[in-house]
Amino acid sequence: MDGKGKGAEGLFWSAETIAGLEERRHVHQFNAGAVRHTRSLGDLAGLKDMGIHLVSVEPGHATTEHHFHGQDEEFLYILSGRGVAAIGAEEFPVGPGDFMAFPANSPAHSMRVPEEASEDLVYLMGGTRSAIDICTYPRLDRRMYRVDGVKEYVDLADVKKV
Repeated sequence: MDGKGKGAEGLFWSAETIAGLEERRHVHQFNAGAVRHTRSLGDLAGLKDMGIHLVSVEPGHATTEHHFHGQDEEFLYILSGRGVAAIGAEEFPVGPGDFMAFPANSPAHSMRVPEEASEDLVYLMGGTRSAIDICTYPRLDRRMYRVDGVKEYVDLADVKKV
């Protein structure tokens, strides 16, 4: 058996199988200090419309650049470690058992793990994968467009309104 449950082919993966998945190091395209180590559970399961990832972030790093999505929805469930979540202009300490959900066009959000933290922050992250998404980075005055997997961005000062 390959770690999948008997009779649940393609529906169940053991903790051992998940621990053995290749971990991908992801550095955010707009924030070199945002470094995540990710195991893609949704890809393993063949999910197309939803991404689900097991993520760890080391002390001294952020999870992402502060952002919000126009179409995609996201959630995070903290499994272990401690961090600081920024939601809009407020900051909150987060730890095991805490849950955050971000519907489309919710306040901008990000997390960071303080340098003095004693362990990595580990969380389950998931969200929709819309064919088209517009992601805004308010601290950078930047907007990124994703259309069928192709990403392009523009600085908001260069956007012309019609």
